[in-house]
This record gives sequence, structure tokens and C-alpha cells, in this order.
Amino acid sequence: MKEELSIDIIGLAGACSYALDCIEAELVNIKNKHGKRVAYISIRMAEYWKIQGDELQDLAMCALLHDNALTQYISEELKKDSVINCKKDLSEKKTNLHCIYGEKNITKIPFKTDVSNVILYHHEHADGTGPFQKKWNEIPLFARIIHLADTIDIIGNNTGSGNNSWNFICQYLLKNRDGLFDSECVNAFFHAFTHSESFICLSDNSFEMKLWEIIPRQKQVFDWKTCKNVADFFAKIVDYKSSFTSRHSIGVAEKAAFFAQYIGYDSINVQKIYLAGALHDIGKMAVGNEILEKPDKLTDDEFSKMKNHAGYTYLILSEVNDFEEIRDWAAFHHEKLNGKGYPFGKTAAELNEPERIMACIDIYQALTEDRPYKKGLSHEKTCEMLDDMAQKGFVDSDISKKIRECFGGI
Repeated sequence: MKEELSIDIIGLAGACSYALDCIEAELVNIKNKHGKRVAYISIRMAEYWKIQGDELQDLAMCALLHDNALTQYISEELKKDSVINCKKDLSEKKTNLHCIYGEKNITKIPFKTDVSNVILYHHEHADGTGPFQKKWNEIPLFARIIHLADTIDIIGNNTGSGNNSWNFICQYLLKNRDGLFDSECVNAFFHAFTHSESFICLSDNSFEMKLWEIIPRQKQVFDWKTCKNVADFFAKIVDYKSSFTSRHSIGVAEKAAFFAQYIGYDSINVQKIYLAGALHDIGKMAVGNEILEKPDKLTDDEFSKMKNHAGYTYLILSEVNDFEEIRDWAAFHHEKLNGKGYPFGKTAAELNEPERIMACIDIYQALTEDRPYKKGLSHEKTCEMLDDMAQKGFVDSDISKKIRECFGGI
């Protein structure tokens, strides 16, 4: 595929940071926009070293995604031992495993500068007492910046706002200079935030506008391989949220792209539909696992919360510049042609072909994939169920028929 897709990658990272915040809020009671606040503190500290341009954007990207492996860590490690207390483990130990996973994951993101070991060492202490026992001069500057910014935001979250919080932060930094944090980073923080008023924007949310003023949201052109890597990075974060859907987003992305190519879509639209498939369930990050993984039938209230995930997908992806088309393809996957779908109750006249494709592919993938509580259905049985849904006015009958043809030989 020679054509290339243009994406607001920093905006997509910002949108994903909100989804990651939902996980942290669920586990360690950190309020929303943690990732963006860490990014803002980080780029303000960067003024001390006169970091600009591509380096500054890459620092912001790393800060936004510093906890990208939280869902993976929880899924692969904490759930191995039901005795482990998730909240205690994450808030006290800050285990190095999510740093290792996060460093590996981040290689899929197209950074413009070298960010090696930034995620890996973002919990290291200046005196060498951190998870990997690296001292400050062995740690990349960006990792040291993010470590301080991350810690300060957590402290600010726990101590409230105003002068009391500011005074506590100042005392904490001075007390832990050359211990948790190196002197240079402490100096950089006080260079950026000289008094409580300069720090108050973090609690009144005006910081977000300032963040995007400093970090320009420029669209970048990516080839198909890079676009797929970006999509897979975000899909992996979503799929690790629940063991029930361990490969669902990737599966939807792959099948949607394969089907789009089968019916004659050009390369750009194949890439778009792959990205939409990878992101279609990002809203599930805002839904608790007690609902996502409930073995029994959901109550009406629980089902209402579950249905909200598509609405959250819409809201999260609305943060990305010029992403409306991909956002709609992703978010409308539970809409029905008869207007009885959710969350928007779209009718047939309001649903275009890619949105109809996503609805059918999501159903096809969900029915054919194995889950902990069921074996996936056969292609034939799944197509029969899709045809039945088409007859009831739920999904597009032409797409249902073509899905039978497209995946029949696989």
C-alpha cells in the first residue's frame, strides 16, 4: 500500500491517556487527566533545559503514555495471584514489570527522537534505590522529568489544592532532593512553578489548553506499517482491560480491513477502517471490570453502564483533530438500522457503509472468538445469526451476505 494516512498522533496519545486514567482511577483513586497533568508538568520543567521542537513533543508523548502497560500488567501479573491487592501493589511497590511492558509497547509509536529507556526507568530514584537501582546519571533525562511530574501529581491529588498543597509539595521535593529526585529536576520544577498560583491551573483544568498551546497538534503522515503499529498499540491497551476480550479489538481491526479490501476499498480507507476497528472499544476502559467480566446476566443498571462504552469511545476519540470519520466508524458499532441500537439510536439513513461494516464485523468477531466462558461459533453458524439479524432490521443484509463469502474460505 503506497498511500499514506495523516494522523494527529499527539491528540490520539492524549485521548488514550484519558482511557488509561480511567484504569488508574479504578485502581488507585487518581483523578481524571493524570496523564495530561504529568505531560504539562513535564513540558513546563523542560523549559529549564530549553528543550523544544521534536524533543518536546516526544517528551509530551512519553508523559501521556507513561503508564501504557497498566492494563497489561494487571492482566498478566496481578491476576495470576488473586491474593495480591491491586491497589496496594500499584500504589506502594510501583513494580518494574509495568515499566518493562510499557517500554516494549512504546516501540510501536513513531517518535522523532530517541526515547530509549524513558518508560523503562520512569520510576527510578536519583539515589539508585528504585526498581532497577539506577542512579540519576544513568537515567535518561525524560525519565527523570516524568518520574518527578508523576509523583507530584499523585501528591497533589492526595493533598487537595491551594497553598496547603503547594507548601506540602515544596517541602516534599526539598526533603527528597538527591534521594527520590535529582537536584537538577527539582530546580527545573521550581523554575517552572515559582508559586502556588502558577501551579493552581492543574486543579482548575485550565492547564489542558496551555498544554496544547505549547505542544502543537500537527497531523503527521504515516505509511501503512506505521499506521498499523499505532493501531495495534492502542488495541492492545484496550484488549488487556478484560480477559474476556483478549484479542477482540485486534480481531475486529484485522477482519474489518480484510473485508474492506475484499469489497474494493482503496488503501487509505482500508487503513482507516483498521484504525477504527482497533479503537472501537476504547470506551470500555471507562467501564468497571465488575461489569465487563460479570459471569451472570447484567442488571438493567449494569447493562446501561455497559452500553455507555460506545458513547465513551465517541467522546474519547473526539479529542483527536480531524478524526471525525474514524471516530464515527468506531463509535457506531452498536447502532442498528432500525434505530434501536445504542448509544445514539441512529437510523439506517444515518449509517454509512463503513459504520454498517463495523457493526457486522464486531458481531462476527465476538461470536467466532473463544472466550473464557464459551467456545467460538463456526463461520456458518455465525453467518446464520447475522442473516437473522439482517431480517430483523438490525444489520445490513448485503454486508452480511458478503461476510459469508469473504470469510467462508478462511
